[in-house]
Amino acid sequence: MNGTQTGLLAGLILGLAATQGFTAFLVTLAVGIIGLVVGRVLDGELDLGDVFGKGRDK
Repeated sequence: MNGTQTGLLAGLILGLAATQGFTAFLVTLAVGIIGLVVGRVLDGELDLGDVFGKGRDK
């Protein structure tokens, strides 16, 4: 299991700590996406400088 999968799984598990209902779905989705992004950054598959437009040579 790589960092991307671990981050997504950890985010989804943490999101399940929310209350039941549609709000819990949204919280779980948001925390899962955050976990996915963190996992991709740790795996080196995503460079935050590219995402936010910093680090470009002009």
